[in-house]
Amino acid sequence: MSWDEWRQINEDMISLIRAYNKETIPLVAGLDWAYDLAPLRDSPVRAERIGYVTHPYPNKRKQPWPPRWEDDFGFAAVDYPVIATEFGFSSEYGNKDVNAKYADEITSYLESRGISWIVWCFDPEWGPSYISSWDTFELTGEGKFLTDEMHKEPAPLIPVKDR
Repeated sequence: MSWDEWRQINEDMISLIRAYNKETIPLVAGLDWAYDLAPLRDSPVRAERIGYVTHPYPNKRKQPWPPRWEDDFGFAAVDYPVIATEFGFSSEYGNKDVNAKYADEITSYLESRGISWIVWCFDPEWGPSYISSWDTFELTGEGKFLTDEMHKEPAPLIPVKDR
């Protein structure tokens, strides 16, 4: 599906939602399983009071990630609310050192751009899993890292002029 088709579907849905609730703030996902917001540069959704969504998993781009994230979705946070409604990593998938580097870089990057984030997922049966059991809710190593990140002071924002 092209961005223009996706944008029109979202604009139609926003109109329908707002017909029932004008106060709702719709979230519009990017292309490529919600990762890519690059088309916003030339063709943003024609609606006010909306936010945009990204899912920046480590496999979406090769390293170095931050410059690619800036090109693919980070730039949008200058003009629009952006939230990473899903991202994650797991020692069960991929290289442990790469995952650790990704974990540090993605949380720092999102914070520095003022992009809110939610991880996927605190569930022992879906991966990447951040708890090991429904009985104990014991955190996995990845779950501990992300829980600690959620309790940190936010990273300083990078001024727009420096991006």
